This record gives sequence, C-alpha cells and structure tokens, in this order.
Amino acid sequence: MRGSISRRGFLARLGVGAGAAVVATGFVPIHFDAAASPQATAAATNKRLRRWSMVIDLRRCDGCQANGTPPQCTEACIQGHFVPEPMEWIQVYEAPLDAGGKATQFIPAPCQQCQNPPCVNVCPVAATYSTPEGVVLIDQQRCIGCRLCMEACPYDRRFFNWGNPPQPPEAMFMDYSPEHQTPAIRGTVMKCDFCPDMARAGRLPYCCQGCPNNAIYYGDLEEDVATNGVEVVKLSKFLADHTGYRLKEELGTEPRVHYIPGHGELIGRDPTKTGRKPTTWPWVKLIQGALTWTR
Repeated sequence: MRGSISRRGFLARLGVGAGAAVVATGFVPIHFDAAASPQATAAATNKRLRRWSMVIDLRRCDGCQANGTPPQCTEACIQGHFVPEPMEWIQVYEAPLDAGGKATQFIPAPCQQCQNPPCVNVCPVAATYSTPEGVVLIDQQRCIGCRLCMEACPYDRRFFNWGNPPQPPEAMFMDYSPEHQTPAIRGTVMKCDFCPDMARAGRLPYCCQGCPNNAIYYGDLEEDVATNGVEVVKLSKFLADHTGYRLKEELGTEPRVHYIPGHGELIGRDPTKTGRKPTTWPWVKLIQGALTWTR
C-alpha cells in the first residue's frame, strides 16, 4: 500500500477492528441504518460525525487524453446516477496555464460542497440544505423550481430539469432520496450529491472509481484520512505538502473540495496538447426519446 499512512493505520484511525473487511476500492465499510439520522449514524460509528471531503490531484489528470475517451469521472457519474443529458455533475474544464493559452490544465469540478453555501442561504423553501456531515443536498420533492440557488452558486454547478428526462427502467424502481436524486423530477434542480450514501456503505463515489489515473481522493476531515482506492493519505499532510487549494476561496464559501496544482505531469501529459473528447451519455441511446429530449 502506498501513501503516507498504512492501510492498518487507516483502519486504526477509523476505529475499525483488525478483522474488518476492506472493500476493493480501499475504503472502509461503515455499516448504518439508511433510515437513521446523521446523528444516529455518528453514534453508531464510534460517536464521530463524518466530515466528507474530496481532493483532486491535477498532477494526475489529463482529461483522459491518454485513453482517447471523454473524461471517465464524468461518464461514471452519468451512468451511476442516470444523470439527464446534458447535465455534467462533475464537469472537466480545460483552463490555460499561461497567458498565451498554449499550455493548459484540466480541472474536474463537482459541486464544491461549501460550508458557507450561498445556495442554501437563498432557497425560500429550504429545499437545499446542509447536512451535519457537511454535504449540501437538494430535496427535489420540496423544490419549487425558482432557481434562486442556481443564480447564487458561484461555481455554476446546479442544473434544472425543464422537462421529463428519459431514464432507464431501473431508475423508476428506485426509492427516491436527496442523497441519490433518482428518479429525476421535472421542474426541479439537480447537482452532484457527493455520494455520502456510498461512502457510508464502504464505497468510493462513482467519479473516484471511474478515474483511470486515480486522481480523485475521497475522505473524512474528522479522521484526517482520504483514499483514491489505491493509496491512503493523511489528508491534512497531503494538502500541506502539495500546496492544496480551493476554488474561489476569496468568496468565503469554504468548499470541501480541494485541489493539488498540476497539469497531468505525473502521468506524462504534455501541457501543450490541448482538447478533450466531448462528454457522452451512452445509456440514453437505449431509451426511446432520449435523443430528441432537450434541456
């Protein structure tokens, strides 16, 4: 196991017994009652309330240029959540590294999970809210579609369902929850939900699992650990050692998504090689009407 702390150390920090099983992704299973409140969940997990966080190592991100595919973090999210076209809950932007724009970097941008979220502050019906774990969610069954939250979000990470988006049949049989937002509801706002239900079940979010270069780490600020499924790191030290930063920190939104500066150099990317494959929604081709429905 690579990383600043061992797998055994990771287990010890989370208070899991030596005999506990670790899933294939490398994240520790946390058993919980899906109907329980976050406070009750915390009581069941050594009385600690999780503070979910994400680190995206841009030194490992090449926009999936080497694979010759669209960004796989985006596509994994789309397939895992049945995200309606053309929403990209985690969108990979290409940004210039120099004044001339000849060198670029790729920046995956999920919802930043702000701890001082402007979207929550403006919602007139409390449809968008912060959980005790620090995740910002939207209850589509409460949302009235006013879109004030979209206007307030400084990261442009919210999307509106103008129609009834086509979804695969299995989505219709899912029990709705703000933590996975399936099935989609017309006239409501949707966004990245940070997959806290998956984390509690011992799995990494779809975007982390989908990244072929292991650039996305998911962790817990309370325990100060994070993993990309291959290595486990001490979160605070990892950020300090590699000059971690957050987007638009000057706004005081206190995001829970951190970035390690880079342009894919750890995986051999030439920063002057620009462009990436456009995002696709492969599952929608199977659904009647998917190709003609527009946002």
